[in-house]
Amino acid sequence: MAGGRGSRLQMGEKPLVKLFGRPLIDYVALALEDSSVERIFAATTDNVPGTREWCRERGLEVVETGGYGYVADMIEAVKNARVKDPVMIIMADLPLITSDLIDDIIDAYDERPEPALSTHTPLDLHSRLDRRPDSLFNYRGRLIVPAGINVLDGSDIEREQEDFHLILERIELAVNVNVADDLRLCERIMQGDLL
Repeated sequence: MAGGRGSRLQMGEKPLVKLFGRPLIDYVALALEDSSVERIFAATTDNVPGTREWCRERGLEVVETGGYGYVADMIEAVKNARVKDPVMIIMADLPLITSDLIDDIIDAYDERPEPALSTHTPLDLHSRLDRRPDSLFNYRGRLIVPAGINVLDGSDIEREQEDFHLILERIELAVNVNVADDLRLCERIMQGDLL
């Protein structure tokens, strides 16, 4: 998912914001390419013409969405891509993600009977990173934060799907880039300044 305005970051098109000289979306694309994922689609909108062009130059399949919001664009992207199998939805602002972690999430999905899987991190991980998350859920008495990676049944994308909540205490899932402080936190983590 690479079509949002990125208005809180205020650095232009968020997927193209540089982290150590590379666009945020490049980290995610590379992790997906090195994983067991079979096809990669970049969902873009008219909000991000530069991102759309970058994706095409990079050889990614681009699907256009209307820019009506995350859920509406996600549904439109899956329909436009004609995906009927399980589909992983991942945000372009997760530069710490790795191919191994993507494969771990896919393996967890394959082991579950539910048609969908959502990934989360525990709130205390965010507290240790001195981050204030945008969303928070109480799941069975535990405070968790959505991580921005979901697996859904593409053939039933327009319906709400029962999902398994995969809760992982992984720093790679805890930091998505929404504001400049998040970008600096990623830099510190990648330089080994935080464990």
